[in-house]
Amino acid sequence: MNFFSKLSSRSFDWILFISVILLVFIGLAAIYSVDLSRGQAFIYFRKQLLWVGIGLLLLLIAGFTQYTFFRSYAKLFYLVSIVLLIAVYFFGANIRGSRSWFTLGNFSFQPLEAAKAGVILMLAYIVYNFGRRFERPLFFIGTGIVTLLIILLIMMGRDLGSSTIIGAIWFGTMLLVGARRSFVVTFVLGGILFSVVAWFFLLHPYQKERVLNFVYPERDALGTGYNSTQAIIAVGAGQLMGRGLGFGSQSQLRFLPEAQTDFIFSVIAEELGLAGVTVFLLLFGVMLWRLIIIVKKSNDDFVSVTVGGIAILFFSQFVVNVGANIGLLPITGVTLPFVSYGGSSLIINLFLIGVAESMVEKRY
Repeated sequence: MNFFSKLSSRSFDWILFISVILLVFIGLAAIYSVDLSRGQAFIYFRKQLLWVGIGLLLLLIAGFTQYTFFRSYAKLFYLVSIVLLIAVYFFGANIRGSRSWFTLGNFSFQPLEAAKAGVILMLAYIVYNFGRRFERPLFFIGTGIVTLLIILLIMMGRDLGSSTIIGAIWFGTMLLVGARRSFVVTFVLGGILFSVVAWFFLLHPYQKERVLNFVYPERDALGTGYNSTQAIIAVGAGQLMGRGLGFGSQSQLRFLPEAQTDFIFSVIAEELGLAGVTVFLLLFGVMLWRLIIIVKKSNDDFVSVTVGGIAILFFSQFVVNVGANIGLLPITGVTLPFVSYGGSSLIINLFLIGVAESMVEKRY
């Protein structure tokens, strides 16, 4: 079977592609600014450039691949994700309290990012093979088990934020396909019960602190609440036009922790101001809009759920990251798609855009 297709104007969404590239450029500019405060080596910026190149290569390869390839190998993507998550628990490095990284010299890989793609493709595969019988309990339970297995493996590595994102992908998919409302209500009630149980028996002390700091940010503004406080200060300091790239006091004087990853939005807000944030929001909105168009135009369940799952992934990460930066949500370490520093997330996100591009038009 020929899994590759020729380039044509109808089989590639250039608006989607350009909006993503511009988001990547905004991220590179913010990371360059953060690097200015750390000397002349520009370590973060140079590594991010390398990952951009790798990610764009994967985007183009995936974009010009027959979408049936991803359907045929969806189970393999999922199984590889499980194997990697199990392996990282035993052989991975513990970084910032989370055992979720493979390291090789100065480079690292986070398999949970690949697991997000695996879950999306597996859910789409199940939906495609279920023949639109989404009202059956077996469908709801089966997709739930597939997702819960990934969540539990991620939780073993103490990554609450990524577990939440995986759960959001499943929940959004159930809404997308129109699963029975009673099942969805049951899930919500079960989620509330699980949250109560998790608070007393599953969450680690540092995770509880993040939640408490969100509810009561003033309880320890110079200690456990420091990150959130500095992020909010940075966002407010940007005002209309910002302080200028490389002139943000919060990031340049290192008041803002993890400025290149968790709080990259605060860097953009402080240095580019409301104007820069507006451009960023417009580009992100355009990207989601183009993904939604692919979903609406498709009459193939696998295509609709895959691209819908990709949109849900990006939107949920956006909400969690930006919400944490402006004090509306707890800090969970979730990165901002295409903007935050990090090879694993950037490469997988660009790959997923390529997957969506492969589904712009059915290719035979």
